[in-house]
Amino acid sequence: MATEELDPAEPRIPVHPDAVKRHRTLFRAARRRRNPPLRRTDITVTDEAAVHRAVKAASLGNAMEWFDFGIYSYLAVTIGHVFFPSGNDTVQLISSFATFAVSFLVRPLGGMVFGPLGDRIGRKKVLATTMIMMALATFAIGLIPSYAAIGFWAPVLLIVFRLVQGFSTGGEYGGASTFIAEYAPDRRRGFFGSFLELGTLAGYVGAAGLVTLLTSLLGGDGMESWGWRVPFLVAGPIGAVGLYLRLRLDETPAFQKLEDESAHQASEAASAVETTARGDLAKIFREQWPTLVLCVCLVGAYNVTDYMFLSYMPTYLSDEMGYSEAHGLLLLIGTMVVLMLVINQVGRISDRHGRKPVLMTGMLGFLLLSAPAFLLVQQGSLVAVSAGMLMLGLSLVCMLGTMSAALPALFPTQVRYGGLSIGYNLSASLFGGTTPLVITALISVTGSDMMPAYYAMAAALVGVVAVACMEETAQRPLAGSPPSVSTPEEAAELVESRAPVPRF
Repeated sequence: MATEELDPAEPRIPVHPDAVKRHRTLFRAARRRRNPPLRRTDITVTDEAAVHRAVKAASLGNAMEWFDFGIYSYLAVTIGHVFFPSGNDTVQLISSFATFAVSFLVRPLGGMVFGPLGDRIGRKKVLATTMIMMALATFAIGLIPSYAAIGFWAPVLLIVFRLVQGFSTGGEYGGASTFIAEYAPDRRRGFFGSFLELGTLAGYVGAAGLVTLLTSLLGGDGMESWGWRVPFLVAGPIGAVGLYLRLRLDETPAFQKLEDESAHQASEAASAVETTARGDLAKIFREQWPTLVLCVCLVGAYNVTDYMFLSYMPTYLSDEMGYSEAHGLLLLIGTMVVLMLVINQVGRISDRHGRKPVLMTGMLGFLLLSAPAFLLVQQGSLVAVSAGMLMLGLSLVCMLGTMSAALPALFPTQVRYGGLSIGYNLSASLFGGTTPLVITALISVTGSDMMPAYYAMAAALVGVVAVACMEETAQRPLAGSPPSVSTPEEAAELVESRAPVPRF
């Protein structure tokens, strides 16, 4: 039976052609309501300089976040020796990774606090707050005395500051990706969003490079004595720079428009507009739960593969393959530099061909290539290890270059920061930060060096299903926001394309 769809951009509603013929006026009105004519004032024309400032500030904050987490990952063995009682090396490593994972336990709480707060008071203020908390907590870790000096209190203080890091991070990614997505024009959201994950890679490269340099200069004894503190102390000045950049920004155009609309409501409705964090959370879970489930699945698959490769791989190369820590980090740095060179092109491809094809390529890459990649890594030669890591890295960059544009588009503007922060951090807590701990434990229990590959493949299978279920959002306005374009000419073209066709 032939059918007609009211609007290809809307959810598909099959309509019988005979019904359209009998009620042409009714269906014409329905189409106009779903796809109303645009006025020039309805469209946001972005300021290129403002977009660049927003991207720079958000990306630097993300770079700092992953610099902090990268430091801890790459110093996991050293931190295990410094902060936990001497004994079994595996137990110390698991204790170190358990402390790494504990910060992820409070990330959903941070998301539930900072996310709805960012939807109420603005993205800029919350992002400045998370930057301050992250910088201070990381700096403080560099000042903690060792277990040999203060005993039990050393791991306790480490856990406390890791919890502060995790709580602040709960508002970081959701806010930073929302910030860039709401500033960027619709047709280039993937390209500008990819800079956020360029910051991720830059943070990891900076952390790995600094740890490698210090290890080469100081050796194992020097690192355990005092050298491990240096990367943590560096976070203080970096945080100050990031805070300065973020405080110079204006609010996003989408949030400003939302505020303007709220300000012009009738005074009797003012009390109804005011909400509490509890009310916002209830609304998000009640109205957005299908999107939250989709977000958790996408982020879970993405985070497991991300942390397996960028956080755990150096430990795998040193503990399981017998590489020196510096050698393993250098191999990872080389791979990440390659990813940094191509990630913005991946963002451009997602703008041109869609988010779903690029994300599906990354998920299928991990599903099909993880086992061959780890078999190559286990060969041990420089060429084989490099080839295996490059296979994993190119699969990962398909997700890195696309997720920061795809995830914010899942939620409407009114709850975007809150919805994304909750979904992202809930998934990161369950599947991201626990990845090094789970893989280390699985290898210890099973004795199989292939467990990282199997774990990544299982996550990628979930990701394939999630990508298949999501809607395409490339080149479309964010839900709840007006269209956003780069130039006045593009705005005029859009208005003309949506103008009603005259009938004679």
